[in-house]
Amino acid sequence: MDNKVYYGEYTLMHWINLILKRNIILPDYQRYFVWNQDKTKELINAFKEKQFIPPVTIGSFKNEEESINLILDGQQRLTSILLAYIGIFPDKKASSQGKQIGFMDENDNLIEEESIDNILEWNFNRLLEKGNTKSQIRENLISENYVNIDFGIDEDFLNNNFLGFSYLVPQLDDAKAQQRFYSKVFRNINIQGEVLLPQESRAALYYLDKDLDKYFVPKFVEQILVNNTKVDFVRYLALLSQYKKDKAADNLAKGFVRKMEKYYEEYIYFTVGEEDSNMFVKYSEVFKDKEEYKNIFKILENTLSKIGLIKKYNSIIDIDIALFGLIYFIVFEKREIDCDKKNDIISEIEAKIKSIKEPQKNSLNLHVKSPAAFKYLRARVKSSIEIYEGYIK
Repeated sequence: MDNKVYYGEYTLMHWINLILKRNIILPDYQRYFVWNQDKTKELINAFKEKQFIPPVTIGSFKNEEESINLILDGQQRLTSILLAYIGIFPDKKASSQGKQIGFMDENDNLIEEESIDNILEWNFNRLLEKGNTKSQIRENLISENYVNIDFGIDEDFLNNNFLGFSYLVPQLDDAKAQQRFYSKVFRNINIQGEVLLPQESRAALYYLDKDLDKYFVPKFVEQILVNNTKVDFVRYLALLSQYKKDKAADNLAKGFVRKMEKYYEEYIYFTVGEEDSNMFVKYSEVFKDKEEYKNIFKILENTLSKIGLIKKYNSIIDIDIALFGLIYFIVFEKREIDCDKKNDIISEIEAKIKSIKEPQKNSLNLHVKSPAAFKYLRARVKSSIEIYEGYIK
């Protein structure tokens, strides 16, 4: 049976009530609220001037317990309408969570995004924790984290302006099948006005199998930074999965020059069972079920902590030498590292990093200049694994 798509429009007040009553919710893979006050004001003015506003996309999701409606596209617009109604706006300078940390690319650079300074680890769920009415939310807010705004709207405005929608109803009874469907839909949607970073767009794929979403983004990785940027854990998993299969670093990511995002996608699709690949080792060959990785990751986290590797690194070279071998032996070989020899491990890591970064006589150090080059990436994988090979229990 074909999937259904319905079209219509609601008043802005109706959309607000849907949010406040939690009749529409944000899926886990939705990004944070990124609009600033100027963009929110532009949206309100567009309604006042009767301009065209792109419709939002809502998806019906049913499991054994309930039926819920997911916001697939339109978070920025809906959140802006809600904030204008309540008369507040999150203050990025005072937010208790602060600015969202960006991602690093393969060459140690912060991935540029025009609005990165406006991204807070905040979405409208923070408001719903305070209440389900305008008065309750305002009464329970920590005022220092918000500023008051007034865009000159009233209930008459909210009841006489409309925002359209597309409503997706997949003809799938299985919750996991629906989750896979929506993950792919989100992946393919171009959010109006805000281009997703590759890692943000890719995040929807982690939910193709809800049992494995934390496999791709374990919580402890948030504490590991490179020059104040986030670590892309999938990068390590994918490269080491191929290393496990090949037993060598010589052909890692071969054929994916300037296409590493495709490489990571192939690994994710293969891991969750969506597509075949002869490049990586099967998840089932590494773990006996979808729970075992959690215990392995606890060992990984504890080992990182004991050796002192949960920290901020100066470059992608530093972190690669420190992590590739450790992750490989603990996750893919299920071996333990002798943490009693952590000083020796750190000394070897530092010595290797120093040798890589040493100035070259009469020439530019190309490894430092272009660490993403495959010859250097493969060398770091090999070197890191060789270091930790000497400290396996």
